[in-house]
Amino acid sequence: MTAPAAPARRDLQGLRAFAVVAVVATHLTGWPRGGFVGVDVFFVLSGFLLTGIVLRDLDASGTVRLSTFFARRLRRLLPAALVVLAATVGAAFVVFPGTRAESIVGDALAAVGLVSNWRFALEGRDYFSTIAVSPLQHFWSLSIEEQFSLLWPLLVMLLVLMLPVARRRSTGARVAVGLLSSAVVLASAALAWVQTPLDPSVAYFSTGTRAGELATGAVVATLVPLLLRMPSPLRALLSWAGVALVVASFFVVDPTAPFPAPWAVMPVAGAVLVIAGGTGGDPRHRSLFVVSNPLAVAIGNASYSLYLWHLPVIVFAGALLAPGPAATGITVLVMVVLTVATYLGVEQPLHRSPWLVRPSGGAPPAEVAAASTPALSEVAVPTPRAAALASRPAGWVPGQRYYPGRRATESATTEAVAPEPAPAAEITPPQPAPVPTPAPARGSGDSWAEWRTRFAPRIALAGATLAIGAGATVLAVFFAYGAPVIVAPAAPVAAAPVADAGAALAALQSELAAATTASSWPDLHPSLDEVMRATSATDPAHDCFTPDIAPDAGRCTWGNADAPRHLYLVGDSSAMAYAPAFRALADASGGAWRVTTVGMYGCRFTDALIESRDPAVTAGCAGRKSDIAAMVAADPADLLVVSNAYTLARTVDGRDLNAAELASGVANEVSGWAPAGHTVFLAPPPHGADLGRCYSPLTGPAACLAAVDDVWTQMQAATEAQAAATGEAAIDALPFSCWQGVCPAFAGDTPVRYDDMHLTPAFAERLAPILRDELSARGLY
Repeated sequence: MTAPAAPARRDLQGLRAFAVVAVVATHLTGWPRGGFVGVDVFFVLSGFLLTGIVLRDLDASGTVRLSTFFARRLRRLLPAALVVLAATVGAAFVVFPGTRAESIVGDALAAVGLVSNWRFALEGRDYFSTIAVSPLQHFWSLSIEEQFSLLWPLLVMLLVLMLPVARRRSTGARVAVGLLSSAVVLASAALAWVQTPLDPSVAYFSTGTRAGELATGAVVATLVPLLLRMPSPLRALLSWAGVALVVASFFVVDPTAPFPAPWAVMPVAGAVLVIAGGTGGDPRHRSLFVVSNPLAVAIGNASYSLYLWHLPVIVFAGALLAPGPAATGITVLVMVVLTVATYLGVEQPLHRSPWLVRPSGGAPPAEVAAASTPALSEVAVPTPRAAALASRPAGWVPGQRYYPGRRATESATTEAVAPEPAPAAEITPPQPAPVPTPAPARGSGDSWAEWRTRFAPRIALAGATLAIGAGATVLAVFFAYGAPVIVAPAAPVAAAPVADAGAALAALQSELAAATTASSWPDLHPSLDEVMRATSATDPAHDCFTPDIAPDAGRCTWGNADAPRHLYLVGDSSAMAYAPAFRALADASGGAWRVTTVGMYGCRFTDALIESRDPAVTAGCAGRKSDIAAMVAADPADLLVVSNAYTLARTVDGRDLNAAELASGVANEVSGWAPAGHTVFLAPPPHGADLGRCYSPLTGPAACLAAVDDVWTQMQAATEAQAAATGEAAIDALPFSCWQGVCPAFAGDTPVRYDDMHLTPAFAERLAPILRDELSARGLY
């Protein structure tokens, strides 16, 4: 048997609305910057509600009916999620290139398997990942919630079986669950505190670091009997303080702050205060009108469907619509239409259906008959014990001593809202339980008939919403952009090459100029799909820059082994991207030069250790620089070329470095082993557009044009100043990667980059004669 469920709490529905709106706003506009912590509010609410269901079952039957529990979860979550996953995968193969669409299929499978969080945790550590934000990335939080919902009732049942007192008394079960929840909170907090600075990506997505937030909600659920005793003024104070703390966290917590430890404490504490303050008292929570008002409650009711749809809509709109206020408005319109249609036509009907309800005699399924909010209360079938409880005198609470005339309170096991107190004279003695009226068997045809009668109009309304919404979207697009949405750029304009440039550079500049005004994608070799899929795998020097393979001069040297002159190319992944050009230069030198390309991607060759998102890089960077210094000392260089990323950075001890400090740090690092007067600082190309985000078969190349960013300009100016001060040379990458400050995704029939910053091997090979001319002009080659 299962326990009667609590009525929905309007304050918690409104809190859900605040959380989901913050998440959506942050993903859509970037404001508020900390809106992503709305997910932490969801975690606390889920832990509280799931544990409330478990405790009610324990009180009613001494166990947890797992089949009923999991069937309820499936009906609640699976249908809408499958609709969103199927629609997103289908749209991905239309809108995105094959590489990204295939990745989204993997994301969908991970979501179905409830392991999205681990997939994205490991992907975040992939230095060469070319895939932009997945439209299914938000499923990571749902995976954690469902992992918790799968394990939590099993752990509680195991605990109850091990503790006989927990089976005999509901108070014992509640105490045992409270202790278990507290242990999970402490263990998870300790793990988060240790892992956040060591591996931020894994810490953010990890089940272990986030389980404590759900367990925090579980602790609050076990404390309900104590919370019911709070005076009303204290309830109001806690509720308002909690809302203020949650809202403040949206603006105080920064995406760059250590998370989840310690900053997740702020939204988690706010959610706890709201839950605690609203336990008991006014059932409509009118004093907390900021979250219990009808609009907030309505948004909270549909929060699950809104959360499911918001990121796919944002990502697809970003690929198809030019940025601006019109795109934002259209995105919101589509998001609202899909949310309402899914909530009315999929989420509610299937959640309240007899699906997965085992046929048996008795009352019809409460999920079909109940009208309470699904996100906050799971209505269960009335049981014999529930009928017996209904016959108790007013004010009687299971597990507590009863005094005649006692004020009726909220049940410690059901969290039902307390009725108004009755005078002692009006308390009636126990009455026999009413005989239940025979009703259709659960899951029977009559139950389905009742379900169709109730929900058929809602499903029809959902269809009408989709139809009207589609028409409104088309009109909005037409008035905002005209027809069609994607407007082809102007016809190509031939560019005049720089007069004194070499032949190779002049030809390349002409192709870059044409690419900035191209109206359609040319036939590229290799294709953008191929270079995005391969990333750095086809780079001949790939293994010479990985952190887990020690550099080997023989394996990483190109050209004639007996060549009299030796060139070293060192640095991070920017140097690796240039390796094909220097290999071609060595092969074409007629045996005069041999080139060794060594370094480590993500490892800046500076005198300070720079933070990296890959823990292996952070751990191995200093050792790799020492190994390469020893390699050069053993076989001195005739020419040293250094190339590092042009981005600002932070040291592992927390110091932010500006452009001048980074440029001098590079010079200081190589000064002890570089040949004086024969060191070249080779700039990486300016950042291009993120191909994973901008490239679509439905759009033209204009969507993937990028301007030279200010940080790159600052870094190049600082590097040139440093080179001039030390008598070394600096080569600017701008002439052979962009045209008049605009950086295209291709030149001629060759893709320039395979992501937003790394050159493709095919394009790097085309730079060999240009780099040779640059070095020769400086008397270095």
